[in-house]
Amino acid sequence: MKTFRKDELTVKIYDTRAESGLDAARDAADLLRRLLAEKESLRCIFAAAPSQNEFLDSLCSEEGIDWSRVTAFHMDEYVKLDAAAPQGFGNFLRRHIFDRLPFAAVNFLNGNAEDIAAECARYTALLNEAPIDIVFMGIGENGHIAFNDPPVADFDDKAAVKVVKLDEICRNQQVHDGCFAKLEDVPTHALTLTVPTLANVKHQFCIVPAATKAKAVYDTLNGPIAVSCPASILRRCPGATLYLDSDSASLL
Repeated sequence: MKTFRKDELTVKIYDTRAESGLDAARDAADLLRRLLAEKESLRCIFAAAPSQNEFLDSLCSEEGIDWSRVTAFHMDEYVKLDAAAPQGFGNFLRRHIFDRLPFAAVNFLNGNAEDIAAECARYTALLNEAPIDIVFMGIGENGHIAFNDPPVADFDDKAAVKVVKLDEICRNQQVHDGCFAKLEDVPTHALTLTVPTLANVKHQFCIVPAATKAKAVYDTLNGPIAVSCPASILRRCPGATLYLDSDSASLL
């Protein structure tokens, strides 16, 4: 494993994605156990993507974490995708972690709400009930975090949750990841937690394997801190760690 810092961001590079996910889970479990020894309860946000598979599976195997004192949120969801669709991010997280561990509560975004503005307000109120302790996240092929694609990302966003139009690179990523058969099947809009909602948290674990993410990783670390690569905001987050494998780090 190689490690270095870029501005405020800690970067760790592993030979394989399995090693990256496993070590991120170990670090996350250590932090969860430590914070639960200091606080009565925790609130965590989880990303849903194939890039998180190894991390989530390893985290579920960690022992000594009282999940009954952890409240979970998920960070984005498609608008108007069938509620039972396996591609739904809430459904992904149910399969990979939420149904596997005894959380105190799990709060889901409803992309099928009749009133999307009201749904954003509802979820904002839940987020604002108490500070979020940890964000578990990834980076998209276009440098997005959650569904904050470059055209809609705002580092000073006043909203905590908003509806966004997905750009074509983002939608194509869902095809590349095997989630949808073709671009036309991918929804065009989504609900997302905004950049400040994710960045203004004390701890961020960002797990980013695979060669398809190499350009986004390079831009995150070597480009300007700007909405042209939304993930670059992590370089302003002193509690953030970026976990890479040799493929995602290949351009560094």
